Amino acid sequence: MATLRTIVVDDEKLARDRLVGFLDALDQVEIVGQARNGNEAVALITDVDPDLVFLDIQMPGMSGIEVVKHLPDARPHIVFATAHDEFAIAAFEVEAVDYLLKPFTRTRVRDAVDRARSRVNGDHGIDLDALVERLDRRSRVPQIALHAGKRILLTKPEDVAWFGVEHRLVYAHCGDRAYMTNYTLRELEEQLDGNTFFRAHKASLVNLERVKAILPWFGGRFKLQMDDPAGSEVAVSRAQARVLRARLKW
Repeated sequence: MATLRTIVVDDEKLARDRLVGFLDALDQVEIVGQARNGNEAVALITDVDPDLVFLDIQMPGMSGIEVVKHLPDARPHIVFATAHDEFAIAAFEVEAVDYLLKPFTRTRVRDAVDRARSRVNGDHGIDLDALVERLDRRSRVPQIALHAGKRILLTKPEDVAWFGVEHRLVYAHCGDRAYMTNYTLRELEEQLDGNTFFRAHKASLVNLERVKAILPWFGGRFKLQMDDPAGSEVAVSRAQARVLRARLKW
């Protein structure tokens, strides 16, 4: 069985690291490069000539779909990895091997690699029925797994006051403490109820139902005071403050 030389492309480092960890656990898969955006991806794929590319779709500048269209006809096999199921048809129009919806599991990554091996071995068919079934089974995060030492706690999203990034990890603030999660903020933003959870800043996602007050801050900016026991204050970016002001009409 030949080794699949593989590249991972995603603009979020935590998402790349998680996927690389899944792939490293598989036999006959070699990670030969990583890219942070579409332009880097095109250059790296052209230079390295991999067998397989795991490619995010929504990235700054050039999207994953555009990356594929910029590659020569003799391009590698592509597995798209994204939080957006509306791109599925476009993905298969460019003959993608598979389409992973975030947050995905080790099993789904292994299945995608197996599909790529089948394509390498000459099976070029696309099982649209299987695709539809996978999309219908997509997760909407009814519960969130939180790490508390050696224990994994499951909590409902509405019990989380806010999510914040610390040292490249995402923590859920609920009760009187913060718990580490395995999600990125983008994954949480896409999977949680957009009427309840609001991206206040590039490093925070807040539960609007848990906002106690809006506090003025320096430079015409604002903070959100949460109703958690710590009385957390979460900064709001200027751009998102305008969005929130229009939404809440304050």
